[in-house]
Amino acid sequence: MRGLNSSKRFTRIFRHLHRRTPDNLPKTYPAGQLTFISEGHKFFSMLFDAIATSEKYVCLEYYRISADKTGTRLAEMILDARKRGVNVYLIYDYFGCLDTPDSYFRRLKQQGINVLVFNPPSFRRGINWFDRRDHRKLTIIDGKTAFLGGRNIGDDYAGTPETPPLFHDVGFTLSGTAVEQLTELFSEVWFMEKGEKPDFQLLAPHQFDSYQEDEPESVISLVSGGPHQKRSRIRSAFRVAMATASTELLIANPYFLPGPLILRSLLKSAKRGVTVRLLLPARSDVPLVRVLSRSTFDQLLKAGIQIYEMQHQILHAKLMVIDGVRTVMGSANMDYRSFNRNYEINAHIRSASFGNQVHRHLEQAFSEAHEVRLVDHIRRGVIAKIMERLLRPLRWFL
Repeated sequence: MRGLNSSKRFTRIFRHLHRRTPDNLPKTYPAGQLTFISEGHKFFSMLFDAIATSEKYVCLEYYRISADKTGTRLAEMILDARKRGVNVYLIYDYFGCLDTPDSYFRRLKQQGINVLVFNPPSFRRGINWFDRRDHRKLTIIDGKTAFLGGRNIGDDYAGTPETPPLFHDVGFTLSGTAVEQLTELFSEVWFMEKGEKPDFQLLAPHQFDSYQEDEPESVISLVSGGPHQKRSRIRSAFRVAMATASTELLIANPYFLPGPLILRSLLKSAKRGVTVRLLLPARSDVPLVRVLSRSTFDQLLKAGIQIYEMQHQILHAKLMVIDGVRTVMGSANMDYRSFNRNYEINAHIRSASFGNQVHRHLEQAFSEAHEVRLVDHIRRGVIAKIMERLLRPLRWFL
């Protein structure tokens, strides 16, 4: 019954959106094979294995690539692939990689890797160049398999089987016709920055026929966002997902500065009886975000929304599970930057088996987190309340 009610609500809302903004709706594809990966070391092991077996081309698009053990391993893998005749295309964000030595990327270029830095300093682009980021985390192998999620390339996200990573994050692999759209999205960014498209052929749809879906009824939609859009598609898709919830809405997000529209969607969900639980970080690599995030807690807690804070790792996963069967996962945070100024990509997946895996993962994370109680939050102190008010205008810039 839960899945039926959710499906009916989902259909009604999307029918309404089709009448109003048909050109902005993402395409829906058969989901193909989906693999949810919660462990950092397993994610990178699978990523490197896929690169090792690549035959035609590898596309990588990452906000941050560190020159540590994991980053060095990636460099060796793509250089080996290039020696086998595989074309490798790498996009990295200029600001995200400020701490990465130029020699790391120079070596790749010198040995035949097609390297593109996103949005380097340029006076020709005016002052707006400073605020653009490519925040995506994406790998495409031969146009057949893709890796998505929130993980950057670095030891902080990888960890080992014995030692957990610093950042708690997730990812997944997909195959099938949706990979074709990911390849097109990658090509668009390459063309936007370089003025020419990568030199590879997009696979025709019939070349994906050999992939068997885990569930015939499973579908996936890819939502890409960027400052070129008049309205944030990332935010709109978040709101649609919230509006389709019938019984339960679980959200994990590390940089929670939702703004009035997302707040309204959360409050509406709670008002109609949906159980809403938020997993947020107890500590952050951007402490100012945590201060501002807590300024929204009063309103949320009073509406019956449950808030938990992850204690032992720094939360970096961007997850949403709706009624246990639909999942939103990708690179976008719930903040102004991801909505309006970053290039982002999220996957909206309707799959009972995949959703169940992500749901179990989140339930475990919630069980280990600290619940924020309204009575305790009210007692947080006068200084904390003053800081939240004084810093509130900075939300747009974070």
